[in-house]
Amino acid sequence: MDLLHQKYIILELIPTALTKEKGVIVQLSALKLDGLRLMDRFDYRLIEEKVPLSDFIEMCSYDKESFTYVETTEKMLEKFREWSENAPLLLIDQTYTKNFLSDFSNPKESVFPYLHLKETGDSIQEMIHKYHLKPSNYLVDLVYEAFIQEIS
Repeated sequence: MDLLHQKYIILELIPTALTKEKGVIVQLSALKLDGLRLMDRFDYRLIEEKVPLSDFIEMCSYDKESFTYVETTEKMLEKFREWSENAPLLLIDQTYTKNFLSDFSNPKESVFPYLHLKETGDSIQEMIHKYHLKPSNYLVDLVYEAFIQEIS
């Protein structure tokens, strides 16, 4: 994919399990880009009463006013499907993200090859170190900053 000359979406979701059969999506954040120009962002969370594990409530308790809240993973995915159109999805974690988005026809691939990084448990820390980024709860923003440095 030519990141300078097409529309695409950087995506991160936080699930309570590795498969949609066993868990729910607690948070989904995405950036819609045209080349390196930010067009829009999508920040949704499951309402706290619907999150089955308290650890996830605590993990996703930052910037509460910046998110739109929904009652179900299905509603979140419905909103994301409308928002994403058919743009290619660049995923921060391919394994569970692909599982939760298996019904989406959008092309899906990892962000890490575009940053010349291997997808490992330390990929985010390696990216932060490589591009001298400040740690953030918004992984999609970190990837976007890394893309800007890598492609410019």
